[in-house]
Amino acid sequence: MDIVWLYLQLFGTFFLIGLFGFGGGYGMLSLIQTKVVPIWMTTGQFTDIVAISQMTPGPVGINTATYCGYMAVHNDPAGYGEAWALLGSFIATFALVLPSLILMIIIAKLFLKYMKTPAVQSVFMGLRPAVVGLLAAATLLLCNKENFSSPNTDLWQFSISVALFVATFVGTKVYHINPIKMIVMAGFAGLLLLY
Repeated sequence: MDIVWLYLQLFGTFFLIGLFGFGGGYGMLSLIQTKVVPIWMTTGQFTDIVAISQMTPGPVGINTATYCGYMAVHNDPAGYGEAWALLGSFIATFALVLPSLILMIIIAKLFLKYMKTPAVQSVFMGLRPAVVGLLAAATLLLCNKENFSSPNTDLWQFSISVALFVATFVGTKVYHINPIKMIVMAGFAGLLLLY
């Protein structure tokens, strides 16, 4: 019975995130972290999940939901097995995608008919700053001790982390280096400098 309650909680949590997660996967990250970290995992585990989600193929929000669903069941004190954790992954992923599926079916029918109306244009004008705010919140949530260390804990790791952050930002923003190349180069630099 406890596993059913856990699955219902996973479904409800990720359904709401999918319903209100404007801005795509990166916009959802702050919502996901707020909902799952105090309940099902630590901040460090969530940070690892985000890193893995960015490196694996597919949308980052869906990948994060999949891993979070797995970890929520896996970390449960009842000690559920691998099959239960995989089902948790499926439930979290399905719940995250379901609102978009429903809304896109509805919007596809209505959008072409009403897209030029002032009310619809006003809604989109209001959503744009909110999307930017969600993306900024996701960025700030990931600028934490688990990702950068701290000068008091490990000055070398902190310095390398900040340098890699700046180099990646400048590389993608100024020099327009492919983000995949930047991820590979940053991983290689971390291996050389922090191992």
